[in-house]
Amino acid sequence: MSSKILIVAEHDGAKLNPSTAKCVTCARAIDGADITLVVCAVNAAAVAAEAAQLAGVSRVLTLENSANEHALAAVLAPQIAALAEPYSHVFGPSTTFGKDLMARISGLLDAPQVSDIMAVESPTRFRRPIYAGNAILTVEVATGSKVIGTVRTASFAAAAAGGPAPIEKAAVNVELPKHTRFVSISAARSDRPDLQSAARVISGGRALGSAEGFKILYALADKLGAAVGASRAAVDAGYAPNEMQVGQTGKIIAPELYVAIGISGAIQHLTGIKDARTIVAINKDAEAPIFEVADIGLVGDLFQIVPEIERLL
Repeated sequence: MSSKILIVAEHDGAKLNPSTAKCVTCARAIDGADITLVVCAVNAAAVAAEAAQLAGVSRVLTLENSANEHALAAVLAPQIAALAEPYSHVFGPSTTFGKDLMARISGLLDAPQVSDIMAVESPTRFRRPIYAGNAILTVEVATGSKVIGTVRTASFAAAAAGGPAPIEKAAVNVELPKHTRFVSISAARSDRPDLQSAARVISGGRALGSAEGFKILYALADKLGAAVGASRAAVDAGYAPNEMQVGQTGKIIAPELYVAIGISGAIQHLTGIKDARTIVAINKDAEAPIFEVADIGLVGDLFQIVPEIERLL
């Protein structure tokens, strides 16, 4: 029995977000998965061509509309809902984009939503973390219900290149709401890799003492080609901007290498990094909880150790 799955692509207008390839991997775990990827944009050609290369994607639909210039959930949701009728599942990433959008689609379709899918047991049965990842909940949707889901991107590897799948233009006849409009976007610009998708991440905690203290992390990150993150304590103290926060109330990440420098390892932080392949911790407190999850631990003064590591690199 096949499951027709529609995945909403996250993109910036020119390039596909890596979270979409992870949604494809999740969808492929469903028996009989027939995966369609939809790209909503003004001009979807470049993103659709990239999406068509993902292994497991049967076809790519493009929904082109001038209203899709900015990814507004209020505008995208009615279009996806209108497109979703023949599909048993509608998935999006568990990112800011997906969390905002999928709940609206769920409401418009009067269909149940399964949030933060971390494993697939059957077409109607999924696992998701609760209590900051301290427990795993198994959720089952009634047979015959359409499933709206957000995929926990830290739990899945990105789908490899395959395809190319055919690309088709789609059209929906729906009235788009005008009560929400794009005003502006304020986002930090950096030459370093994106924190959410980087293979290597170096994070600092309150022990760095100041925004100035974070400069030694930036120097090390540049040597390693790594993204830079921060604990909530460091962000709350004003040492690092909000978009760098890693943890339960920040970004959930799963890099190949995670280096925690001057971070004690509160449970809220560990929730955000537990899927990292290799965790390295540097802290002067040998009893810090971070050492319980670290693959490699180094006890000592970070202000001596980090410059030394940089010099050796």
